[in-house]
Amino acid sequence: MKTTPIIAVFCGGTSAEKEVSLGSGRACALALARNFPTRLFEISENALPAGLDPERHVVFSTLHGTFGEDGGMQSLLDAAGVEYAGCTAEGSAVCFNKQRTKKAVAAAGVNVCEGHQFSTDRMPDAAELVASLGEKLILKPTCNGSSVGLHVIESAAQLGEVLSRLPAGDWLVERRVFGRELTVGVLGGKAMAVVEVAPKSGLYDYTSKYTKGMTEYLAPAPLPDEVTRFVQAMAERAFAAAGCRDYARIDFMLSGKNEPFFLEINTLPGMKDTSLLPMSARCVGLDFTALVRELVAPALARFSAAHK
Repeated sequence: MKTTPIIAVFCGGTSAEKEVSLGSGRACALALARNFPTRLFEISENALPAGLDPERHVVFSTLHGTFGEDGGMQSLLDAAGVEYAGCTAEGSAVCFNKQRTKKAVAAAGVNVCEGHQFSTDRMPDAAELVASLGEKLILKPTCNGSSVGLHVIESAAQLGEVLSRLPAGDWLVERRVFGRELTVGVLGGKAMAVVEVAPKSGLYDYTSKYTKGMTEYLAPAPLPDEVTRFVQAMAERAFAAAGCRDYARIDFMLSGKNEPFFLEINTLPGMKDTSLLPMSARCVGLDFTALVRELVAPALARFSAAHK
């Protein structure tokens, strides 16, 4: 007799993005429960929750940030023999590190923003960075999400001041590309609709993301067909190059010359009904319930193959 798996939705976690994850998890659990037996697990430590059973559960994680998207939780699931939706541990680790992701996608022919990675124990000289990259810069943690720790730099003096008070860790400074911010949902390696993100402040930072009314979303993005197709092709290429599995959301900045520059890959993006991946999916006919069903389908197939 075939085992009917229970979808174990993970949410919460131990990162700075816990509150965002809680919202995603609750929304996904409600939607998944319309089609599958579902249980919501609120994660409060860097460990598998009690009661998780590899013979009964398939995990759908909505954990964001450290030990959610960086491969840590995925490695624990692998070791326990638990099937899960989304990227593997290795793919997650690559995509969580912005510099590793840039290197992988650039090797595949995807445009990336010119930049420099550094550690706070070997702090770069602000004047040298400005001479190389210009005064208009974006400074962000090498590993983080939801725009946590993002700094917009307008001058050499500001850069020097920000560098002097950075928390310890690894950082990435990039030449700022001005243009239109775009995001593309990728499902099973195929790009869905391109969505334009238009923050009223001009920058899609944490405040613009999570403050109601601060950002306008255009789904699908009003672009010439050939530009849309090219952005979608670059999203698919980046997805493959970074070793992604099942689904992801990929962000770009479109320059004034309609040239897309890769920003980052979100392997476990926000998953409320109003989040960007669901926006992309709705444009191709997948409502939220249908989308989460499609997101978990490959993991269910892997579970069935392992439990014949």
